[in-house]
Amino acid sequence: MPERNSPRRRGRTLTRAEIHEMFERLSALNPKPTTELEYSSPFELLVAVTLSAQSTDVGVNKATRRLFPVANTPAAILALGEDGLKRYISTIGLYNAKAKNVIAACRILVEQHGGEVPRDRASLEALPGVGRKTANVVLNTAFGEPTMAVDTHIFRVSNRTGLAPGKNVREVEDGLLKRVPRQFLHDAHHWLILHGRYVCKARRPECPACVIRDLCRYPDKTLL
Repeated sequence: MPERNSPRRRGRTLTRAEIHEMFERLSALNPKPTTELEYSSPFELLVAVTLSAQSTDVGVNKATRRLFPVANTPAAILALGEDGLKRYISTIGLYNAKAKNVIAACRILVEQHGGEVPRDRASLEALPGVGRKTANVVLNTAFGEPTMAVDTHIFRVSNRTGLAPGKNVREVEDGLLKRVPRQFLHDAHHWLILHGRYVCKARRPECPACVIRDLCRYPDKTLL
C-alpha cells in the first residue's frame, strides 16, 4: 500500500505551495546561483554558451581561458579567422562547426549590431549557432530577463519532481514560466541546472542528500 504522502496519493504535479517550498529550500542552499561558465561580458557569455553545446562547462572554461585573453570581442575573433579560432577551441567537441558559427555570428554582430550583443530574442536567435536555449541563457544571465533555458538537467528535474512535467523542452519551458513563483523566476534556471547536475543525476539520483526529497514525485528514489 502506498504511503500516505506518496506520489501516487498526492498526484503527479507539485502544488503551488510545494513549488514555493521547493524554491525556498534551493534558495537557502544557494542564495546567489549563477552559471558555471566563466565570462566577463555578454559577448563572452554568448561565445561560451555557443561552445557548450554537447560539451561540459569545465571543458569550455579551459578553452575560453586561452581564447578570451587574446580575443574577447566580435572584431577580435573575426581578426583571428576561423582557423585561428579553431586553435583555441580544438579541445571542445564539434569545434569545426562551432568555429564556423562563432565567426559568422561575430560578423553579424559587427555589421548589424555595432559589435554589441542584442538584448532581444529575435536578434539573438538570428545568430548562427544560437537557438532558443542559448538565447534564454544570455537573456537571463547577461541581461537579467526571467527566461528559462531548458537543458537536459532542467528537463529531467522538472519531470521527475513533478514541478513542470512535459513531453518536450518547450512544454517544460512554458510550464516552468507559469508555475515558478515570480520572486524565484530569475534564478530558477540556475537552481534547477545545478540540482540536476549534482543531485538529481540522470543514472542514479542522490535522493538521500536531496533537500526536496519529501516534495518530489519521483517514484524510484534511491535509498543509499
